[in-house]
Amino acid sequence: MKLSQRAVRIEPSATLAMDALTNQMVKQGVDVVNFTVGQPDYDTPDNVKDSGIAAIQAGFTKYTPASGIPELKEAVCAKLHKDNGLEYAPNQVVICVGAKHALYNIFQVLLDPGDEVIVPAPYWVSYLEQVRLAEGKPVVISAGEEQGFKVTADQMRAAVTPNTKALILNSPSNPTGAVYSRSELEEIARVCIEKQIIVVSDEIYEPFTYTGTNHVGIAQLGEEIKALTLIVHGVSKSHSMTGWRIGYVVGNKDVITAIGSLQSHSTSNPTSIAQKAALEALNGPQDSVQMMVQAFRTRRDYMVQRLNQIPGIRCAEPQGAFYVFPNVSDLIGKTYKGQQIADSAQLAQLLLTEARVALVPGNAFGASDNVRISYATSMARIEAGLDRITEFVNQLA
Repeated sequence: MKLSQRAVRIEPSATLAMDALTNQMVKQGVDVVNFTVGQPDYDTPDNVKDSGIAAIQAGFTKYTPASGIPELKEAVCAKLHKDNGLEYAPNQVVICVGAKHALYNIFQVLLDPGDEVIVPAPYWVSYLEQVRLAEGKPVVISAGEEQGFKVTADQMRAAVTPNTKALILNSPSNPTGAVYSRSELEEIARVCIEKQIIVVSDEIYEPFTYTGTNHVGIAQLGEEIKALTLIVHGVSKSHSMTGWRIGYVVGNKDVITAIGSLQSHSTSNPTSIAQKAALEALNGPQDSVQMMVQAFRTRRDYMVQRLNQIPGIRCAEPQGAFYVFPNVSDLIGKTYKGQQIADSAQLAQLLLTEARVALVPGNAFGASDNVRISYATSMARIEAGLDRITEFVNQLA
């Protein structure tokens, strides 16, 4: 059966592919330290689970409005007002089946064939594919380690063409953990306002910042940039609810309405039960979030210290999210038992098969000199995994 060209061009998610291979090895009885998937190792808070159970018991198991239940939209507005000082109305909110679905929907309703989207690299693995699936053109601009993995306003200005429609801005960043400062965002905002470029602000890692200051999103910098910004967020990371699949988009009412219409023909609605659980996540106690942030900060500090002690690896300290993105370029070209390491993808493969440590090669994120390691796992597993990486590297010639 012949597939469409759209389907043929899709590159599978490297993170999910590595996780699937890891899980296969685990099922075969192999002890693998899994540093691949970006999901907290903590359970969903009990109050949130109880809310989902209560929804089932109350029979809240039918269709909801395609764009989400009104009370959840109101909770999103309240969260943005309380945490970010932003005012939105419920008709500027659409609830989606996770933040990934939210991003997909945005590009489907915004892009016409040939429209360009500026994508800073290193980038999250799905950005390019989602833009291409909407027949848009990703324009990648590189932000290397020397500039903190953050693009500058000058770089962005140089990338703008008459076809530029949007910029993807991910802060805190997956995969690097980079966090844009207020002043850096102000410079980027000036370019976007001048050129009337839409900002797709992916803020799913908002709570996980270690800078000592509150999160700053680009929409907080004034009404002009707010009008151009679509905020993408959700409860997957903040409340350890990755499997519940609830995300949302906030912004321009016409875009929000279009996404709701699109969902009415694709998913119908986000799961009713999960929406009730997300409502409790936003409205209920937030102590579990702070507990995770504190634990992740401790893990980050330990992981950065240990990685920088391994010959051939250097690791900048990330300011947010729960990943480190060490540079492994000095290991490329070395040999392991006579086998030369050609790139970070081969290094990741050898670490999995020989050292029983799973991580994601930087090629998937547009940075072939790096690898992504998630520290959203226990300290015991982090210690074991770093011991194995150290032992592997010490065997290289």
